Amino acid sequence: MPTLPIGAQLYTVRDIIKTDFANTIRAIAKIGYEGVEIGRFPNADAQRDAKKLFDDLGLRICAVHISINDLEHDLPRVIDEQNSLGNRNVVLSWIAEDRRRTGDDWRRFAETCNVIATALKKSNLAFAFHNHSFEFQQFDGQTGMQIFLENTDPNLVLLEPDVYWLQHGGEDPLAFLERNRNRILLVHLKDMAAGADRRFAAVGTGVLDFKAILRKAGDVGALWGIVEQDQCYDVPPLEALKVSFENLRKLV
Repeated sequence: MPTLPIGAQLYTVRDIIKTDFANTIRAIAKIGYEGVEIGRFPNADAQRDAKKLFDDLGLRICAVHISINDLEHDLPRVIDEQNSLGNRNVVLSWIAEDRRRTGDDWRRFAETCNVIATALKKSNLAFAFHNHSFEFQQFDGQTGMQIFLENTDPNLVLLEPDVYWLQHGGEDPLAFLERNRNRILLVHLKDMAAGADRRFAAVGTGVLDFKAILRKAGDVGALWGIVEQDQCYDVPPLEALKVSFENLRKLV
């Protein structure tokens, strides 16, 4: 196993967990994953049942992905849910285009994240932002990500870099991890297939150097490496997760 614990983001299997949650989670545990990164559950009963299943299988919760709407308008309940689950890491997964059209939009968004992260810290929860590639659009010589980082408290607002999306946005994943080494909470492990269309790929089957990425992620203090594949195309999602895990294991 890699020294960095490896989890699976459940977005990869989003379609099959809708109809067979328990067996899908059992399959993820059987592959060898140590944890799962979750979303919010539809109700308290579903959350309780999922927590019991995770515990029975020895799966830890790496983090939860939460929408900005939930964080702005339903934060007390989010905090209660994560405390019940025993999860300590809250990740903002996405922001809509209407909140990132200008540099000033990014500054306002950064201040919103400072407020959210402050409230979460009072409940001993860490807050991180998960990137895509739109963060690297330029605004008067600065990227949205640069503006965001400059206007957020580095002790409160952390990062969950997605190495595929860093590459997609024109960033060097290793350089980004090093440059922001004091803010890395988690790392999304996702590969990019060769070719102009830059399709998502199982880890170890594309163009990214995951041996170096794993080494750097451990060096900068990431708590987890989390496998996600947004689209698996003609490969069953559980098979894609298995290929990623087996390739990561071979790197050690």
